[in-house]
Amino acid sequence: VQLQASGGGLVQAGGSLRLSCAASGRTFRSYTMGWFRQAPGKEREFVAGITWNGGSTTYADSAKGRFTISRDNAKNTVSLQMNSLKPEDTAVYYCAAKSAVGVIGRNSGWYDYWGQGTQVTVSS
Repeated sequence: VQLQASGGGLVQAGGSLRLSCAASGRTFRSYTMGWFRQAPGKEREFVAGITWNGGSTTYADSAKGRFTISRDNAKNTVSLQMNSLKPEDTAVYYCAAKSAVGVIGRNSGWYDYWGQGTQVTVSS
């Protein structure tokens, strides 16, 4: 599967952004999807994940209550709605995919496919 992330940009603290990830392939609905981010000089970290049917989601503590992950299997897309953004949310955001049922990995090594990343910059 090929992934294409979009929707990043520059936003002031407290603002919102919606990231999207478009996937190719007819088997998208069989994939767990995740969002990760990587800030300069830091390791890539898990942000949010969603199971193949959207029935289960999980978030990093830093994202809980502010970010919402969702997916539309008919359109082969997964989205990350980010509200109340903070300067520490500044990073390159990546979507990732893993063929799995009912499991959401939090380790980047668990995922098999990655998008190219989209830059999110939050100014103070």
